[in-house]
Amino acid sequence: MIIDKLHYISQAAAQGSHLAAIEKVLKKGGKWIQLRVKEQAEEEVLELAMEARLLCSAYNAKLIINDYPRIALEVGAYGVHLGLDDMPVPEARAILGHSKCIGGTANTFGDILRRAAEGVDYIGLGPYCFTTTKKNLSPVLGLEGYCRILQQMDKAGIAIPVIAIGGIGLPDIDLLLSAGVHGIAVSGLLTGSNNLNEDFYVQYSR
Repeated sequence: MIIDKLHYISQAAAQGSHLAAIEKVLKKGGKWIQLRVKEQAEEEVLELAMEARLLCSAYNAKLIINDYPRIALEVGAYGVHLGLDDMPVPEARAILGHSKCIGGTANTFGDILRRAAEGVDYIGLGPYCFTTTKKNLSPVLGLEGYCRILQQMDKAGIAIPVIAIGGIGLPDIDLLLSAGVHGIAVSGLLTGSNNLNEDFYVQYSR
């Protein structure tokens, strides 16, 4: 399973939409898009997912659907990302099969052990620092927390790709990659920025 290093978590810009933000990232060179829509009816999420799938196909990018395995299957997405309180991974795997990617959120090494036992393809570990894009935020890890958990994973022989997430700014990316994470997931950094050119995506995407 190919897991890219730069994940964009969709976020509607001010006076904009998820689809507009996604297209902006795709035009710059983004290749991994996670459609994350909260507090909308599933039918509305399905409509957005269909449009997002068309956009990603046009730019040869992967689409991950947050929370909804059945929608991921229906629109032909690359896979799904599940939070700790979302549908259990084994249930999602039964829906999607083994050809689709399943990512899972983690905040502690205990969560890592759970995700490893569930057979996820990658782990979204965070938050790195405070972020306003998620309600009921788990305890912030900081760079020290990532280093500690990655060391624990190494000792336990767990080699699942870890994607750092949660309030990551431009200066944090190289620090996190040097600490040993596989990649980073960002939202506001790409949604709100107009000065990150194609070189940024080339450097961090693969």
